[in-house]
Amino acid sequence: EKAGKWEVPLPKVRPIAEEEVFKVLKTGKRKRKQWKRMITKATFVGQSFTRKPPKYERFVRPTGLRFTKAHVTHPELKTTFCLEIIGVKKNPNGQTMTTLGVITKGTVIEVNVSELGLVTPGGKVVWGKYAQVTNNPENDGCINAVLLV
Repeated sequence: EKAGKWEVPLPKVRPIAEEEVFKVLKTGKRKRKQWKRMITKATFVGQSFTRKPPKYERFVRPTGLRFTKAHVTHPELKTTFCLEIIGVKKNPNGQTMTTLGVITKGTVIEVNVSELGLVTPGGKVVWGKYAQVTNNPENDGCINAVLLV
């Protein structure tokens, strides 16, 4: 599968069931209400993100599983850089995972490559590039990715 105009390093990844990603939280005085979900995978939330009040929050993203940086390998330079994540472009497990910012193996993320000094043929500095996650972040505690060039 192509993500935009790039050939991705991991074309096929194992599909993940929603039961594996979401844990049902019971709420209410008698713990009968079951509309709230806690995400059990690594996630990305933007810097300006503020949580809704707990009473109205449908999807809880634990702070311990939130990531802001990724170890991105440049395929031509064969070097790894610790880069800031800008956003989640596409999660192969579905649109809901993409909008929630869930990062699993095979997810295409956007990273800030301004510190690498990449320049376009026109002379402009490249700010953001896409990278594909190559590991399972919830197992390793970090995000490893390959830059899509």
